[in-house]
Amino acid sequence: MKFRFSIVAEVAPSVSLDETAAGELGFIPITGGTVAGDLEGSVIGSGGDWCLIKSAGTYRVEARYGIRTTEGAYVDVVNTGILTRPGEGAHTPGRGGEYFMTTPVFRTTHPALAWLTHSVFVGHAVAGDGATSIDVFEVIVPGHPA
Repeated sequence: MKFRFSIVAEVAPSVSLDETAAGELGFIPITGGTVAGDLEGSVIGSGGDWCLIKSAGTYRVEARYGIRTTEGAYVDVVNTGILTRPGEGAHTPGRGGEYFMTTPVFRTTHPALAWLTHSVFVGHAVAGDGATSIDVFEVIVPGHPA
């Protein structure tokens, strides 16, 4: 895997939307943020993260938001993943702390950013007070140019 960029998505407090047998669904508004690395720009403050609490300490996340690059291009982001917090009751084998991995998918029509639409990416995220940080890695096939 090759590190490509980091996203820091600023967030507002969660809003409870629904509670069913499948779990409790919450919405976390994304209010802005920054992108730095091979992709540079700002997180547009009009998206959100729909978070399904499956059990104590286990969350399924689905975030949708946009990035405006420093050159003015628009990148649409759909980022799904799983967060487990052992301190809340979930157990993640082999890890002493939080496990938060995602699979972001990027869409854009900007020719210089076509590389975002031709590869699989993996994100390692950390949720904090007021922001979620995601280090984005491109999955590279051995023997192919990076």
